[in-house]
Amino acid sequence: MDKKTLSRDGTPIAYERTGRGPAVVLVSGAMSTGHTVAPLAGQLADGFTAVIYDRRGRGESGDTPPYAVEREVEDLAALIETVGGQAALYGISSGGALALQAAASGLPVSKVAVYETPFAVYEGGAQERAEYTEGLTRALAEGRRGDAVELFLRLTGLAEEMIQGARQSPMWAGMESIAPSLAYDNAVMGDGLVPRHRLAAITVPVLAVAGGESPAWLREATQAVAEAVPDGTYRSLEGQTHLVDPQVLAPVLAEFYAQ
Repeated sequence: MDKKTLSRDGTPIAYERTGRGPAVVLVSGAMSTGHTVAPLAGQLADGFTAVIYDRRGRGESGDTPPYAVEREVEDLAALIETVGGQAALYGISSGGALALQAAASGLPVSKVAVYETPFAVYEGGAQERAEYTEGLTRALAEGRRGDAVELFLRLTGLAEEMIQGARQSPMWAGMESIAPSLAYDNAVMGDGLVPRHRLAAITVPVLAVAGGESPAWLREATQAVAEAVPDGTYRSLEGQTHLVDPQVLAPVLAEFYAQ
């Protein structure tokens, strides 16, 4: 990241921008940094100023305790002010929940697109999220970062043998290094259920996108977001999963933002 802006509480937020045109701020999800969405930013750069950033507590951005979701909304407010005073937002996974929260909070946002925000729409989902919150809080409080990462990977549905394989991989140290930020994403997701009352307060157009090959519950969660906002649209991308191809997604986003 080649630039930094200060959030309201003084936390430095690292960001970079590419391209020319109206600003679009890309919000990454759990266990990721701004560089995770850099390929998508590159695909949008022909028609937009695509802005990527490291959310607080990860990458090159700072962190100021105590954490609150409102601080992350203020981070976005600072970024939007820095890049011109108004922007569209894109958020993937739990980053989508943050983008929606920012729009509901009244930030100067023109449009919001989200990809597979993983709200629990299935029976027992609220209980599952409550148990995850309890286990994650305990693991992080006891300094067991690896166990915290395992809990998150298990929540995503990753097979046990793949989790153990990941633990032996060179990537594991990096995953452990940003494990505390899992608590931030968990807070952004609230109780894990679709926050219908909050979404109903969003006054700008929202595009909710899911992959056609993703699990049915993720597609249903995405549809629920589109239905909960006053001006929501649902799109399914054939052949895509949660690891969406930026070359497939970018034209859909560009069309939406240009409308």
